[in-house]
Amino acid sequence: MTPFLPSKTFQDVRQALLARQEIALIDVREEDPFAQAHPLFAANFPAGRIELDAWSRIPRRSTPLVVYDNGEGLAETAARTLQQLGYTDVALLQDGLPGWRRAGGEVFKDVNVPSKAFGELVESQRHTPSLSAEEVKALLDQQADVVVLDARRFDEYQTMCIPSGISVPGAELVLRAQALAPSPSTRIIVNCAGRTRSIIGTQSLVNAGIPNPVSALRNGTIGWKLAGQALEQGARRRFTDIAERQRSQAAPLARQVADRAGVRRAQWADLAQFAAETGRTTYLFDVRTPEEFMAGHLPGFCSAPGGQLVQETDVSAPVRGARLVLVDSDGVRANMSASWLAQMGWEVWVLDAIPFAGFSETGPLAAVLPTPEGPIEWVSPTQLAQWLAQAPADHTVVLDLASSAHHVQHHIPGAWFVLRSELAQAITRRPLAQRYVLTCGNSLLARYAAAELARLTGVDVLVLQGGTQAWREAGFVLEYGETHLVSPRIDRYRRPYEGTDNPREAMQGYLDWEFGLVAQLERDSTHGFQVL
Repeated sequence: MTPFLPSKTFQDVRQALLARQEIALIDVREEDPFAQAHPLFAANFPAGRIELDAWSRIPRRSTPLVVYDNGEGLAETAARTLQQLGYTDVALLQDGLPGWRRAGGEVFKDVNVPSKAFGELVESQRHTPSLSAEEVKALLDQQADVVVLDARRFDEYQTMCIPSGISVPGAELVLRAQALAPSPSTRIIVNCAGRTRSIIGTQSLVNAGIPNPVSALRNGTIGWKLAGQALEQGARRRFTDIAERQRSQAAPLARQVADRAGVRRAQWADLAQFAAETGRTTYLFDVRTPEEFMAGHLPGFCSAPGGQLVQETDVSAPVRGARLVLVDSDGVRANMSASWLAQMGWEVWVLDAIPFAGFSETGPLAAVLPTPEGPIEWVSPTQLAQWLAQAPADHTVVLDLASSAHHVQHHIPGAWFVLRSELAQAITRRPLAQRYVLTCGNSLLARYAAAELARLTGVDVLVLQGGTQAWREAGFVLEYGETHLVSPRIDRYRRPYEGTDNPREAMQGYLDWEFGLVAQLERDSTHGFQVL
């Protein structure tokens, strides 16, 4: 018997947000259409990836879930999938995104919007100090006593950075600033690609009482490019280890900020109590660097470097109203990250008094995934290569369910890029094959599409063992570029602040959008942000 699938209205969702009740508002479109328009606290769960994402991102199966699309017909199927995965409180948003708009709901663009809007609110209320690109370049040209700290992830920093900039991801700033600028007269300039992480990083140093003069690079690397100034590419300058004296000086500063923000304190025994609360969702986050996490972490905690956690709350914690527990090994990074999350309306705790020996698990946190509908028939790379070489064209067709970016980077010759959420439409755009082979990077996602494709076509469907990675490791030839695209490349939103070839109009438009976020927050009025 098919479970009942109720609907919830805009007002139902709004009231839950205002009451700070747990709720996950789930947009099941691909990332690009999601980024064009969505409610403030919506989380993007592309329909074709739900089996891979749901259990880790929404760990409590009784969490209230409200699912929507924009009329594409994805929401009901996705909601049924969530029910099959064990979620017991699943509803559709009445009339989807169009209904949200008609009811007067505010709609936002871009991704990671709660954090970006919060950053703009911080600057508007705290008047976070900043310098223009021209002012910063003049200081660098004069060889003034300044240090530029880049608050983004290291891979973003390597793509492009301010000349002389050092990679210090956001949560590391208070811990490491005095080691990088030991003289209190040295001006610290914090940058990111746009605005948010520059603002939050700069204000972190101000809130912690760092003695140095501190400024954000206004508008980040976008502002630098719009000023006609050259960016450096491929830089590898990173923060270095700090002395125990510097850590012990930073820890009480961070603790004071966390206490002012209302961050709660947890002991190891509290985790068992949290886990026993069947009516609450608890996320466990290790905010140290990915390298530290891999070398040793606490059981059950996932890696979420603090700066990115604050930047991407909609990705890391899609259940609004959930409890967050943060841990580090120094008393600085967790407290500073928690201080911002508390100001963003989260119930956030910092786990104290953990001996270093407690960080006993190594490697990535093992993912727990649902069992695919089966049985699944597998094919080896060698057998697939023989089929493709010997059979007539279109006898054996390979469908690539990897991201479009990975497909363009490399794919099996002749493989067609298909969005799993578009599988039914995609097979009608090509002649029906006598045999289909599904692949993706490692065939993890491909497994979940096999039974569906078999029902749609009525022919043999196999999954490539080890995916395209195994094909590549076996030494078989690869194809490159935007070839064989059955589905549009809408699975990835092109961010105006990424890369080095964005049009000026797109970059300026992005900044103009950010400047308007405070007014949008006021109109929305569900955010619950409280700036220190």
